[in-house]
Amino acid sequence: MDPFIIAPDVLIAFTAVALLLCLSPGPDNLFVLAQSALYGRAAGLRITLGLCTGLMVHTAAVALGVAALIKSYPPAFNALKYAGAAYLLYLAWQAFRAVPMSLSGDRARQPNGWQLYRRGIIMNVSNPKVSLFFLALLPQFVDPGRGAVWLQFVLLGVVFMLSTLLVFGLLALLAGSIGAWLGRAAVAQRVLHVLAGIVFIGLALRLLVTQI
Repeated sequence: MDPFIIAPDVLIAFTAVALLLCLSPGPDNLFVLAQSALYGRAAGLRITLGLCTGLMVHTAAVALGVAALIKSYPPAFNALKYAGAAYLLYLAWQAFRAVPMSLSGDRARQPNGWQLYRRGIIMNVSNPKVSLFFLALLPQFVDPGRGAVWLQFVLLGVVFMLSTLLVFGLLALLAGSIGAWLGRAAVAQRVLHVLAGIVFIGLALRLLVTQI
């Protein structure tokens, strides 16, 4: 009897696919880059952890069949889509209103760790395309003959989450270094806030035109 619920070659192939997908430019990449450049490495890492937490929700949704319901019931898809777009526009509004922080004492205006972590969760969970993507991707690597299908879904979701943590974590570190350099000047901070707002608006519009 094979001791592995997922064949090693299948797991290696899925890991390679997950890493490539995480490296491909997309809304989550831009989100991490923008926030890391604005608020530093630690902020980007917290948002990355939030995004990974959101992936846990999508993995559970696929394992329980909720993603299939979203695909077959357009109002559920649209509800998540509009909620996600509204949140992104709210973040854009905050970014445009933000004022430059001095190096000495205005750090209180920066979102705290929980707020940044929550942003990552909401950004990921409110994007119905992630569940649909998981619904299309994960079953290709699942073999009902190797054991509980739901457990295979969970294991694959964990692998994808760890791949996201690795790739997005590196992005946060790199973008955080750039942000630390640019953030010394008030003008540079203002430019970063405006750019972040534009990114958020672009992501919101992209989400609004998304179809099942």
